[in-house]
Amino acid sequence: MTEGQRVPVGVRYKEAGKVYYFDAGEHSLDVGSYVVVETTHGLEIGRVVVAPDQVLANEIKEQLKPILRIATPEDLEAHKRLKERAEGELRDAKHAVARDEIDMQIVSGEYNLEGSQITFYFTAPERVDFRGLVRELSSKFGSKVQFLQVGERDRAKIIDGYDVCGQRLCCASWQVQFPAVSIKMAKEQDLPLNPQKISGVCGRLYCCLTFEYDAYRELRGQMPRVGSMVSTPAGEAKVNSLNVMKKTVTLWLTEQKQVMEMPVAELQMQYGLTVRPVELVREIEEPLRTEAPSAEPPTLGPRVVPEPAAEGGEPTPAPPAEGTPTQPAAEGPARRRRGRRGGRGRRRPGSGQPPSA
Repeated sequence: MTEGQRVPVGVRYKEAGKVYYFDAGEHSLDVGSYVVVETTHGLEIGRVVVAPDQVLANEIKEQLKPILRIATPEDLEAHKRLKERAEGELRDAKHAVARDEIDMQIVSGEYNLEGSQITFYFTAPERVDFRGLVRELSSKFGSKVQFLQVGERDRAKIIDGYDVCGQRLCCASWQVQFPAVSIKMAKEQDLPLNPQKISGVCGRLYCCLTFEYDAYRELRGQMPRVGSMVSTPAGEAKVNSLNVMKKTVTLWLTEQKQVMEMPVAELQMQYGLTVRPVELVREIEEPLRTEAPSAEPPTLGPRVVPEPAAEGGEPTPAPPAEGTPTQPAAEGPARRRRGRRGGRGRRRPGSGQPPSA
């Protein structure tokens, strides 16, 4: 390694926590090694999760802090001892919050490796003034006290536990970031739209709703919509329901008055990638089926062939067909229509008055 070249290594402080990159320098590190690094809370012990040969140095643009040292057995022992100490002082902090009736819930507390600062994580419905509590606990513990507010999902991630599936919480075991979940994802997967039935221990919608959402959308794109009319070999049918996992469609045959379950693959083999909507059959195919071609074309009268034109003259028009009304041709130039003679509107000679209306 040349002088000044960085050796990035990924370090994680907690299980399923965010990965931070540091400069390994001259240290020989592998995945699983414990190291001591400097953070905003002081010295911390982290675990290497990304080895130096698993990341490209040019992909890391920010400035990297160096790895201070590889964690010694004394560092690991001190980390364990401080963790037990933080659990006892967490109870004291909760008692102080209950005594002062502060509207907040302390979730956890942890010391840095030096034991000079303890950080408490809490949840609260609104902004809380805990300055008096900080002064009291700092004097009692003999170390700096810091409070950090977190959300409900972060609270579940810190506390850990099991959900209705019988498995550990995804956010506490392997999931690093919280995905954006909406009720539309539950609707796409035919799940109950009651938020109480599709919410986790954090009170928010299950993160696992996002895991199979794209697969459900792709499968539903190959199926007709519920309530639509389709054309099948047995006649017109209405789509009653879909079973995405079994890839079947339940149809109501309108003519036979029967319910039929049909695999989507069978419909696709008959009609291609999509099922034909019944509107297409009615608008395009039905007229072609019902319209019968006539035996003879309709006759409009005897066919008359015009006589050939004389040499140098114009072609002679064909005489009109029998029964066709004819209009006499005007003789000479068009004449103006004369007014009616006599009547009330006639001008009297010598009166000088215009005709009455």
